Amino acid sequence: MLHTWLSALLSALVVSLISFVGVFLLSLRGDRLGKVLIYLVSFAVGALLGNALFHLLPEAYTHLSSAGTAWLCAAGFLVFFLLEQLLHAHPGRHGTVKHYGYLSLYADAIHNFTDGILIAVAWIAGPEVGLATTIAIVLHEIPQEISDFGVLLQAGFTRRRALLYNFYSACTSILGAVLTLWVGERLGQLSIYVLPFAAGGFLYLAATSLLPEILKGRSHHRTWLYLLCIVAGVLVMFCFSTSGGHGH
Repeated sequence: MLHTWLSALLSALVVSLISFVGVFLLSLRGDRLGKVLIYLVSFAVGALLGNALFHLLPEAYTHLSSAGTAWLCAAGFLVFFLLEQLLHAHPGRHGTVKHYGYLSLYADAIHNFTDGILIAVAWIAGPEVGLATTIAIVLHEIPQEISDFGVLLQAGFTRRRALLYNFYSACTSILGAVLTLWVGERLGQLSIYVLPFAAGGFLYLAATSLLPEILKGRSHHRTWLYLLCIVAGVLVMFCFSTSGGHGH
C-alpha cells in the first residue's frame, strides 16, 4: 500500500510540474512574445475543443447515458457562464487581468483534479496500469499546459504570476490523487461525472472567451493562420486520443 501511495503521489507531482513547461516562453523578448501569444491562444482553442470532444465526452459516454452526459456538459457550460458573470460583477478585484484568464484556471483545475483521481485509481489497479496512465496524461498535458500559459499571459497576467497560478491550478491533480488514495477506489467513480462537466467548461471557454479574443481587432489576412493553429490544437488532442488518451 505504501508503494501505491508513493507511486501515485509522485506521478501526480510530475503531472503538476508539467505546468512549468511554459517557462520556455519566458526567454522570448516582449515584442516577440506578444506576436506569439495570439497563435498560442488559437492553439488553446483547438486543444480545449479536442480535449472535450475526443477525451472527456467519449470517456463519459462509456459510463453514463447520453442524456446524463449531455446534461452534465450543459451544466458545466452554464456554471462557467455564471462564473464569468460573477467576475464581471466584481471587476475591481482582478485589476487589468481579463476574465477568461481566471476561467481558464478554474477549468484547468477541475480537469487536473480528475487526472489526479485517474492516476490514483490506475496505481491501485497495478504498477503497469499506473505507469501507462501517467505517461499518457503527461504527453497530452504538455501541449495543453503550453497553451494554457499563453492564455494567461494574453489575459494580462505577469509572467511570474502566470507561471505560479498555472502551477497552483495543476496541483489539484495531487489533491485528487490524495483523496482517492484516502477514500479508496470508489472515489474514482466521481471522475465519471466530473469529466463531462469539465468538457462543458472547456467548450464555454473556447467558444465564448478565447475565440472572440482572437477575432477582436485582428488582421483578416491572418485568419487562415489562426485557423491552422486551431486545427493543430484539435489534431494534437485527437492523436493522443487514438494512442490511448488518458489511459482510463
